[in-house]
Amino acid sequence: VAAQKCRKRKLNAILNLEEDVCNLQTQKESLKKEHSQCSKLINQIKQKLNNLYHDIFSRLRDDQGRPVNPRQYVIHCSSNGNVFIIPKHLAKSEQKQDNRKEQKQK
Repeated sequence: VAAQKCRKRKLNAILNLEEDVCNLQTQKESLKKEHSQCSKLINQIKQKLNNLYHDIFSRLRDDQGRPVNPRQYVIHCSSNGNVFIIPKHLAKSEQKQDNRKEQKQK
């Protein structure tokens, strides 16, 4: 009787583990689909942002009325919501400063 109970517990444990494996495989497939959808959405958003960036720079003009070169300038959004067009070399130095501040806060 004890051996039968032991075998029954073992069989139940195996069945529970097999069920867990099936559930995890289903969850894995669901997560793969979700990941794929998220990747597609991220790529779409990146493309829209890139299009917006180019559209903004196509409309910008300097003091003499010449188009602003997107290779020399970047769009910078400050923490208070202001948007600036600044030279790339200034943006890089500002990013370094921001990174240093973030590291100090950590």
